[in-house]
Amino acid sequence: MSTTSLAAGIPAPDQTARLRAALLAAEFTADGLLDLLGAPAYAALARSETVPALRATRGDSALETLVRLFLLQRSVPHDRARAALPLDEALADGWLAKDGDDVRATVDIRPYGGPEGQDWFIVSDLGCAVGGAGGARGQGGQADAAMVLGVGGASTTLAGITVRSPVSSALDLGTGSGIQALHATRHATRVTATDLNPRALAFTRLTLALSGAPEADLREGSLFEPVGSETYDLIVSNPPFVISPGARLTYRDGGMGGDDLCRALVQQAGERLNEGGFAQFLANWQHVEGEEWQERVRSWVPRGCDAWIVQREVQDVTQYAELWLRDSGDHRTAPEDYAARYDAWLDEFEARGVKAVGFGWITLRKSGAEQPSIVVEEWPHPVEQPLGETVRAHFERQDYLRTLDDAALLTEAFVLAPEVVQEQVGLPGAEDPEHVVLRQNRGMRRATKVDHIGAGFAGVCDGTLSAGRILDAIAQLVGEDPVLLRDRTPQAIRLLVEEGFLEPVPAGG
Repeated sequence: MSTTSLAAGIPAPDQTARLRAALLAAEFTADGLLDLLGAPAYAALARSETVPALRATRGDSALETLVRLFLLQRSVPHDRARAALPLDEALADGWLAKDGDDVRATVDIRPYGGPEGQDWFIVSDLGCAVGGAGGARGQGGQADAAMVLGVGGASTTLAGITVRSPVSSALDLGTGSGIQALHATRHATRVTATDLNPRALAFTRLTLALSGAPEADLREGSLFEPVGSETYDLIVSNPPFVISPGARLTYRDGGMGGDDLCRALVQQAGERLNEGGFAQFLANWQHVEGEEWQERVRSWVPRGCDAWIVQREVQDVTQYAELWLRDSGDHRTAPEDYAARYDAWLDEFEARGVKAVGFGWITLRKSGAEQPSIVVEEWPHPVEQPLGETVRAHFERQDYLRTLDDAALLTEAFVLAPEVVQEQVGLPGAEDPEHVVLRQNRGMRRATKVDHIGAGFAGVCDGTLSAGRILDAIAQLVGEDPVLLRDRTPQAIRLLVEEGFLEPVPAGG
């Protein structure tokens, strides 16, 4: 199919300023929707349940009209549409189309609250702004191959973990409806957005224009092909990471075997990063019989890069196949067709020896270090978004730790991170706790068990004494040899620093 035909039917961005003004005047914003619909109906929209929102928009206000048009995809009378927005321009530019005596929307427009209270709008194919791909189906209830999704859990997760330091250049690879590019315009002087699907680039242009954001450099093509050898300070990608038998759906199926697309994306990112730059991805990876998944993803990390890889979820192959068969609407097809597609997924996994699939985050930082820091971990527990600052601090701690041997580490002073609390667990009335846990109430919300030495050490870290002097004092209190205690404790201190429980005090601080 040609580029022209794929992008056909998408509105023109010529008069988005007037449309944006009308949307804002009607309070068609994230806060306005919550006030109008109430929390239950607002939450139901994210689950593709529209009945509560339909019940809440039975009036004739401008906001109710816009919700019915752009979020619920209901036709409305001409006079109601004209009262809510510049109707003639919206029809001429293709945002709306005539539907008998009524008008209907041609695209989804979803209000989206920016990180500093900005009123943004994400434009996508019909049905994709509410509940992801659930409503955007072709004939037979199945997803259309070239459709462009709106805001979903994956896109907001990536936006939340992205490091938001000011940069000269940022690349959003596989931009979709432009959510990551939109965020990047806040802190990058130059934003480039690429996608294999020309419809996605057209929607990204609309998202940026309707949100009042600067334009981006939009380029069509696969992976890093559109940018050649150009380098960036930040690369972000929510790629088509689904491990599937074939490439039916552009938005999710990468068209390579197994997890090869995610591997290629990570491996090729290193040479496109400027020194100190970050590359951040969502990814799936295979759990293969006879192979540690940690070593599999560790092998993807390019030379000269530090990495932090976090596995957030694991599904066995049947769960995984069923998830994505529902996503594409195959569960609504004839039973024999569904069974055939299910078989194809399991055949693919069996041929590759795959027993499960992991999902998570991969962050690279171009450090140029001879001995890079590569941390691969499983963390399925709740976290507090946004995590961009937590990610940046993680790599700063790696830089700090690799400059110090154990002797130098003990000359440093530390403070307990402000969000850390101590929990003691034991039998009621017992003289001593069975164990002590340090717990973070922010960021990754980690918890770590420490012995009485570790608890005592962390409890007195207020930045006034070096680690070595604190250990000497503890040794005297508990009757241990201070030399032996100094020998065996640095590794535990390193772990507390690496995971953010302890923060080093800057020289002269």
